[in-house]
Amino acid sequence: MADEKINLGESDGAPTIKSIEGAIEAILYAAGYPVKYEKIAEVLGLDLRNTKTLIKHMSEKYNSESSEHGIALLTFEDTCQFCTKEQYAPYIREALGIRRGGNLSASSMEVLAIVAYNQPVTRTFVDQVRGVDSSYAMNSLIDKALIEACGRLDAPGRPMLYTTTEKFLRVFGLRSLSELPETEVMLPPKTEDVPILAEDDGQISIDDGGESAEE
Repeated sequence: MADEKINLGESDGAPTIKSIEGAIEAILYAAGYPVKYEKIAEVLGLDLRNTKTLIKHMSEKYNSESSEHGIALLTFEDTCQFCTKEQYAPYIREALGIRRGGNLSASSMEVLAIVAYNQPVTRTFVDQVRGVDSSYAMNSLIDKALIEACGRLDAPGRPMLYTTTEKFLRVFGLRSLSELPETEVMLPPKTEDVPILAEDDGQISIDDGGESAEE
């Protein structure tokens, strides 16, 4: 950990880095879902910066190409989570009797890619790119929590805007949208670069403090 020094205290009986890493592993393994850094820091008696630094180094150990671990440590802006590595999926399915299925349809994958690379976008924009109605695929992705509404476009009709979710990052093994593969697909120019209306408790309010209107 030469890049960043972690201050864990030097008083007698202070926990070692290995014991703290063990505690973090136990928490993430038992949880099975994303855990906030703040919660981990709280239960371990560390500050947030040290906690994030320690988990960052742990993720490098788990996720390196030379690692023999069958699990990866995914880190996001506010949370982290253990997940199994993709190459071991066939063994997991066979051992646990998990049937193949639940995969996204071609149309859902197409819609998800459009949202991921152009977000935030409206359903109309997705329809324009695909040339067909995308309502069913969009609703399916919302039900699976892979995309979500993030506000409304400040334009006639106030169409809803959609973005990908943190679950999208977890499912595809990404730490951030910057890790999306490069694409050479040419999309029509967006005509939606205008102020966005933010949602708040069932109301739609303009970010610059303008009047609010009931949804």
